[in-house]
Amino acid sequence: MAERYWIETLGCPKNQVDSDKLVGTLTVGGFEAAPSPGQADLVVVNTCAFIEAARQESIDTVLALSDARRDGARLVVTGCMAERYGDELAEALPEVDLVAPFGAPLAGPSRVADLATGTPVHLGVKGGPSAAASAAASATTSGLPSFDLLNLPRPPAAAPWSYIKVAEGCDRNCGFCAIPSFRGKQRSRTVGSILDEVDQLSGPGHALREVVLVAQDLSSFALDRSGGRTGRIDGPAVGGRRPIVDLVAAVAARVPWTRLLYLYPSTLDDALVEAIMATGVPYFDLSLQHVSRPLLKRMRRWGEGERFLERVTSIRAVEPAAAFRSSFIVGYPGETEADHEHLLDWLEEAQLDWVGFFPFSNEVGTYASDLGGQVPDQLVIERVRECAEVQDAITARRREDLIGETIEVLVEAPGEGRSYREAPEIDGVVTLPDDLSVGSFVDVMVTGADGPDLEAVPVRGRGPAARRSTPVASRATR
Repeated sequence: MAERYWIETLGCPKNQVDSDKLVGTLTVGGFEAAPSPGQADLVVVNTCAFIEAARQESIDTVLALSDARRDGARLVVTGCMAERYGDELAEALPEVDLVAPFGAPLAGPSRVADLATGTPVHLGVKGGPSAAASAAASATTSGLPSFDLLNLPRPPAAAPWSYIKVAEGCDRNCGFCAIPSFRGKQRSRTVGSILDEVDQLSGPGHALREVVLVAQDLSSFALDRSGGRTGRIDGPAVGGRRPIVDLVAAVAARVPWTRLLYLYPSTLDDALVEAIMATGVPYFDLSLQHVSRPLLKRMRRWGEGERFLERVTSIRAVEPAAAFRSSFIVGYPGETEADHEHLLDWLEEAQLDWVGFFPFSNEVGTYASDLGGQVPDQLVIERVRECAEVQDAITARRREDLIGETIEVLVEAPGEGRSYREAPEIDGVVTLPDDLSVGSFVDVMVTGADGPDLEAVPVRGRGPAARRSTPVASRATR
């Protein structure tokens, strides 16, 4: 009987891609997915280390799965916590059989596969490599070692959509973020390798309908390989055609929907906006973090609320139905009551569709960790609550405005779908009749709204197939 694995994934969509790559590696090695953690021979926790709350969730999950595993099953911790803390984490968690950072030489997926077969390995990132890991480390692709997850295969997508990570690491130096310290500088994949992965994700009888491109800094894709990287990349995009534009067009030629997550505002130039519009998915996920210029400067970030609003307004002038998402850090050191009120006013004026608010997390080793003006925890909680109340009302109104409208949805599961306005897993959903074919595009009429979610019924006799090649933006500007 084949060895069986269970992978628990925490954190952002980029982590889900990493887990898919690990699944591909284990599958090639003859392993099978277990129906539950308690029935697995190998239990893997792909951790998140972005903020303190995520780290605590990761630790709690590791301990819970350690208790739930059967006798003799091996437990592996990988992902961001393994990369950031390495041997320190191995010493703190004696329950774990292996701490395997994805990005560390000789300590990635090959060592996980060795552990699954019972091959002796050493805890942490130190120690002798296995034969499989040595072979992996000796091969390179585009200058990157083959243990790098960017170069590993993936199984066909189980859903009609899939994330694809196009780059790893980040060249920015945001004051609150520790990611560059353990993920490293940005390293982008080739367009060819990304398109090959798009093709691989469609299996027999299963057509991929949506690709969601992700990276730490998506709009700076390939600047590390194209000569576009500079010592400072925080200013507005100027001159030339950015590689991300060509990538978006190439992916959109293969799948009906192409969606982009995590766009730095200064690199959302006109060419990229046009490329997004042309995909038929006018969805803009802007990483803004705040709107107060003095506070953004302390964050080591570009921009200010007025510029952000001008960009949103200019996009809506071309496509009034464009959807917008962003995220904001609340309680960054030095945030004043005036800064907070500015953010509340900006939210009312911007009327974004989706917004996430995150309390500032003091990350050791970052620029912000030693800044003065730390905001008391209770005040941060109160400010987050006020922001959420404002935005929840905005989101509810924008969803209610769709009642009576006919929209196109992708059926992603029985009784559930999404329009271009909703990114998978993070935004609302559209509740549908259970008999609609998963993976199909259907025209539906919105009949109700419940907070972030919609209810809809099919518009009989109006299938979207004839419009698949007609982007929303093109229809809006005729």
